[in-house]
Amino acid sequence: MQLSFIDLSIIIAYLISTIFLGMYLSKKASKNINNYFLGGNTIKWWFLGVSDASGMFDIAGTMLLVYWLSVYGLKSIWIPWLWPVFNQIFLMVYLSPWLRKSNVMTGAEWINTRFGNGKGATLSHIIVVIFALISVIGFLSYGFKGVGKFAAAFLPPLVSDPSWVQQYPQINTNLYALILMAITTLYVVKGGMFSVVFTEVIQYGILTISSIAIGIIAMYNVSPEMIRSVIPDGWSNIFFGADLNLNWTAVTSSVATKVSTFNQWIITDGYSMFGLFFGMMLFKGIFVAAAGPAPNYDMQRILSTRSPVEAAKMNSLVSVVLNPIRYFLVTGLTVLALTNFDALYKSSISTPDFEAILPEVLAKYVPVGLLGLLMTGFIAAFMSNFAATVNAAPAYIVNDIYKRYINPNAEPKRYVTMSYISSAAVVIVGITIGFFVESLNQIVLWIVASLWGSYTAANILKWYWWRFNGFGYFWGMFSGIITSLILTLLENLNLIPWLDNFPLQNNPSMNSFPIIFIVSIFACIIATIKTKPENDEVLIKFYKQVKPWGFWNPILDKVKLGEPNFEPNKNFRKDMINIVIGIVWQISLMAFPIFLVIREFESLIISIIVLVITSTILKFNWWDKLESSYGENS
Repeated sequence: MQLSFIDLSIIIAYLISTIFLGMYLSKKASKNINNYFLGGNTIKWWFLGVSDASGMFDIAGTMLLVYWLSVYGLKSIWIPWLWPVFNQIFLMVYLSPWLRKSNVMTGAEWINTRFGNGKGATLSHIIVVIFALISVIGFLSYGFKGVGKFAAAFLPPLVSDPSWVQQYPQINTNLYALILMAITTLYVVKGGMFSVVFTEVIQYGILTISSIAIGIIAMYNVSPEMIRSVIPDGWSNIFFGADLNLNWTAVTSSVATKVSTFNQWIITDGYSMFGLFFGMMLFKGIFVAAAGPAPNYDMQRILSTRSPVEAAKMNSLVSVVLNPIRYFLVTGLTVLALTNFDALYKSSISTPDFEAILPEVLAKYVPVGLLGLLMTGFIAAFMSNFAATVNAAPAYIVNDIYKRYINPNAEPKRYVTMSYISSAAVVIVGITIGFFVESLNQIVLWIVASLWGSYTAANILKWYWWRFNGFGYFWGMFSGIITSLILTLLENLNLIPWLDNFPLQNNPSMNSFPIIFIVSIFACIIATIKTKPENDEVLIKFYKQVKPWGFWNPILDKVKLGEPNFEPNKNFRKDMINIVIGIVWQISLMAFPIFLVIREFESLIISIIVLVITSTILKFNWWDKLESSYGENS
């Protein structure tokens, strides 16, 4: 696709402005590492919430949502539970305040508030640092592949010599990835959290304008009748049974020759038995969400808030500002793509490649000027996600390795300088790995299955069971990582072919989760029972500071010996009700923009009514009680 001079000028102006803003804010960040990594805990919660949402608005994930909505219809809004998206509800209801009460800089440092400074805590601290760095570098590699592929599809080739392109077919993809990553790294490294947050808020504004424009263009160009002519029965229904029951071969309009292939794509995805898939997704999602955030940019936003109450409010805002705007964009692109699928989709029909249809859709429907703004929005989406990820990793290198083990008494400026160096080093390693990884899917599966599968069990027990100790945490994480790597190796060698198809077909990553989880939780429990509990001083301090609910009665009894009037956390039932209500609330935030764009007005009214009711319940049963539950006097 060829961009006009006006469109290219808008993109270049945006990139230059972003660099200048990041450099302007760097003075604040360079005072000390608290300012650099957490913005000095001075940034307002709504600013951090918009920033966090902007960081999640990545272009590769957005195009995946377009693919899911196109092929699975309204039932696709359940599929992001794979990640799971409802972890934001767990965070806003109680986990964010619990985490923020620790007053630490990283997830690894948090380990010391729970397990103290003994050998078990040290081992746990080390494995969290390793996990965080591997996770961040993996996501940077994912970003490198994604943005290069996206930019090369839209922008003019930097290298057009046929001999070079034939010898190095990825040359333009990799060059664009290097340029965009270099620009983003420049302002992230220099400006730290201040720069990341302020530029992300501006990027979110551009994304919002772009998303609304695409939705309106879709509504203007595509009538409800046109949509109905290219979708099968049940596509607009959010509910499902044991099977998916979407028959794309029943479509008889002009797009039928290509969309009939969607049936095979559904089988390849492994989602045909949607009821079973949903059950396993829910099983996995509840445990992953209850474990709390992984040590990435989401956790850094929580630790950057000014108080536990603001941490909860920040996470609630993420759902509000992210989902409606993102699904307005996703639905607009889906509608435009589906109704012209036969003409616009030019990739191989045997393998889904929805990112390839995006340039065709935009070239056909978006006028000059607005196209430049839209492109800027998509680039901003990448830069937001990349900047947030880059900012997370150096905190672990500087605070949890350099400051703790190498130079604990250095001047504040020295730590900031080390932050610059470690930020650049993390980006270089991520890019280097990105050069050698074949596809986005390969990276995503490795991160989601191998890393996060091992993270869950240990990070659940740390919140809810007083007896769980540092050794249990370390061995739980370690055994989970080893198990997941062994399963991945055996699967690649085709030594465990049953894992591909049991219980879900073509879904080894989902099928391996229960195995990894069970091995990990057994290791947690055995290692904990075989070693001594953490000392009372550590446990009592943690319990009084965080006040978690769960299995903490032995520690509560000890606290009451010294403080008879101490009140434990009695919010378990309230929190569980709010989580159920919150998940319904989050689903309605995703559903109403879809119904609006496809103009299913009856369903739109129902989703808005559900949104109003759940918002009202959360207002009185959660928001109004935040101060009494997590305020200074709680």
